[in-house]
Amino acid sequence: MATEDSNAENSTIERKRFWNNDMEAIIGIMIVLIILGTINVFSSSFILAEAEFDTPYFFLKRHIINVAIGFIVFAICFRIDYHVWRRFMPFILLFSLVALILVLLIGPQVNGAKRWLPLGFTQFQPAEFCKLVSIMITAAYLSYQVKKGRAIEILTPQTGIILVMFGLTEIEPDMGTASIIAGIPVIMLIVAGLHWKKVLYLIIAVLVSAAGLIWYQPYRLERLKVVFDPWSDAQNVGYQTVQSLSAIGSGELTGMGLGVGVSKYDYLPEAHTDFAFAIFCQENGFLGAIFVFALFAAFAVYAARIASIARDEYGQILAMGIMILIVGQAIGNLFMVGGMFPVVGIPLPFISYGGTSMIVTMAAIGILVNIGRLGKKS
Repeated sequence: MATEDSNAENSTIERKRFWNNDMEAIIGIMIVLIILGTINVFSSSFILAEAEFDTPYFFLKRHIINVAIGFIVFAICFRIDYHVWRRFMPFILLFSLVALILVLLIGPQVNGAKRWLPLGFTQFQPAEFCKLVSIMITAAYLSYQVKKGRAIEILTPQTGIILVMFGLTEIEPDMGTASIIAGIPVIMLIVAGLHWKKVLYLIIAVLVSAAGLIWYQPYRLERLKVVFDPWSDAQNVGYQTVQSLSAIGSGELTGMGLGVGVSKYDYLPEAHTDFAFAIFCQENGFLGAIFVFALFAAFAVYAARIASIARDEYGQILAMGIMILIVGQAIGNLFMVGGMFPVVGIPLPFISYGGTSMIVTMAAIGILVNIGRLGKKS
């Protein structure tokens, strides 16, 4: 009788859960973020779309197309064994490097940068794709070293490839994306057990490189300075940060309401892309912001759990890298929008408008869910 009561209680607990496993949780979080992002993309872009394209639905239509493509890519990555990507890595690397070079040669220049390849109905941003590629090749190297019990090194052929992708992306110029391409592998090396002396060397190399990049483009130093006091240059370098903070603060607890936010009326540049979260906060308030924080925090927890049940070292490290990619970008964007980080052009996954970013992120989640689906059964 006691056993029957216990089974009934466990059955009740199972029925109360929103999902049956970590993979369903990841998919559920992704869908909720996509819904929130779609609403926010339209709300933050319809004024600009009407002014420039004579229709308020211009960016919304493109966003929906990108989401549809993203779901197709997600389904493919969900079904294909994640080890297959490792076998095709030479071809993926060749495609990535050729695409990065083509951007510099034939890509249209927008706001002083060449970042996109026109594909007729849409545009492709190779550097966004290279974020995922850098994680995959780093995971392949680290898993081999860990499996064989060998020391993790910094200077490897994989590092050289990542530095080439970093350099080509920096030339565009796109320091934000370039930093992610090189930065996430650095974090993966450290988490995987890089010796503390090598960690120190790596930190020194990163700091020296950052100083060199800032010296190469002096405007970056100005952006770094205004982080501490954006109001000191509120009409120039600090303008975006000041307008972003104003938008966030005006949302107060519950927000102004969907579509009612005023900062998208030519006050806040990039209101539907890099600073989309500022508009989200203005219209949904502190409570809406906390909800988004909670979603990304939950994503990190479930992604870490998937990494823990992966059936091999490659799956574990690849899942960890994907988690760092998505959650790390979210943290970087939230810090940037909140004035605690320089303006470097980091999108907020699912919330910011961006076709290639959306598709690559959904592909990464497809791979993550596949790792969990093929993982060790508890």
